Amino acid sequence: MKTTLFIPFLMILVMTPAFGQLLSDKTGLVTRLDVESGGHTFEVETVSNFDVVDHEFNKNEKRLTLFVNSGIENNLGEVIVPQTLLSGNFAFFLNDEPYNPKIKSNDKISFITLNFTGIGNNKIDIIGTETLQGVEENSYPTPIDDTKNGGGCLIATATYGTELAPQVQHLREIRDQKLMQTDSGKYFINSFNHVYYSFSPLISDYERENSFFKESVRILITPLLSSLMILNYASMDNDVETIGVGIGIITLNVGMYFVAPAILITRLKK
Repeated sequence: MKTTLFIPFLMILVMTPAFGQLLSDKTGLVTRLDVESGGHTFEVETVSNFDVVDHEFNKNEKRLTLFVNSGIENNLGEVIVPQTLLSGNFAFFLNDEPYNPKIKSNDKISFITLNFTGIGNNKIDIIGTETLQGVEENSYPTPIDDTKNGGGCLIATATYGTELAPQVQHLREIRDQKLMQTDSGKYFINSFNHVYYSFSPLISDYERENSFFKESVRILITPLLSSLMILNYASMDNDVETIGVGIGIITLNVGMYFVAPAILITRLKK
């Protein structure tokens, strides 16, 4: 059974998690925080050159607090907060002092860019005006799913420049609304995380250093992104359908990336 679970190999290049992008100093650390409130678990993701050692959420104050530790003076980071957890007008405090980071939002996430100085322990407060929007509160907690890998994509984010890019959002929707709805999809994503993180940080970081390489990656992944559009119209309600659609997409991509070029090269040689 496990041999059939490795659905679209090429999909991993742009779909496996990691919200945010690694920073230019090559010290980016990806941290996913499970924030529990109202009987639900929300995922907040950070990408930074400092460690996020703990977090705290106060529903009544609509406040998310990050406790961080840095070994360098100049601290850079990005925080992705789901709109369902915190939304509205934001206020920020760094070590209890007003702070004004850059922030971009859409209907799903708020993307906060941090840039501050200070070695050692620091506290960052993120305060919204709304919380648990569109979420029905439960009196009991939702168990944390160890296979939950909500997030974005290092390579796609570096290619398109931001987590808010439509292409990155589309990939996230495919992962969360399609693959993560079946056991085989969860198993595939969860199993490949370790492999993906072994090469994606290097690729995404080099994209930011070399514009030609970045454009080459964009051209390379465009056919793959187009083929994934099929998933918008596919029914993937169980493992059998997930595996079937996955095999179909990987076959299509093998044809585009390997078979067609091989035929063309052969004809040119003749």
